[in-house]
Amino acid sequence: MKRLAALLPAAVCALALAACSGEASAPAAPAPTTPAAAEAPMQKDPLLSAVGIGVSDLARSTDFYVNVMGMEKVRTYELSYMNEVLLRYPDGESYIVLMHWIDGSNPNYANLPIKIVTRVKDPVALAAKIKAAGFEVTREPQASDQVGGAVVGFAKDPDGYVLELLPLRQSTSAN
Repeated sequence: MKRLAALLPAAVCALALAACSGEASAPAAPAPTTPAAAEAPMQKDPLLSAVGIGVSDLARSTDFYVNVMGMEKVRTYELSYMNEVLLRYPDGESYIVLMHWIDGSNPNYANLPIKIVTRVKDPVALAAKIKAAGFEVTREPQASDQVGGAVVGFAKDPDGYVLELLPLRQSTSAN
């Protein structure tokens, strides 16, 4: 038995000795430890996971949201009746789904009463980028008395959906 114990790992030996001695169970192995920093953060609850919008030209809208708005393409879906592109801001927790029907139906994609609100480091720079790409900025980002002096701007995406351009939230904690 000593020779066998020298050849087998400690955990297997413990099981074998427990079985031979008639003990009810083997000693518990220590749980592996993981540094807390390596654990994924808990999902916020509740969380709006995604919003889908119909688009008339999937490639054009994908290009706009990736190259102008700064989002990243996460995944595409090719369904029997529609194609979708899932986008998010890098490290973002919510998604926008661009949807284009391919089933022969004729949905209205243009100028629907849809507003997509986005927070970015520099809304003025984003508005300039939207204009440079040939899209409409309907209100330059600037302080608005109607919303307590917050900076607000508006633009339109390729299908005329309203984009509300806001700065990142400021920390409310005291320094």
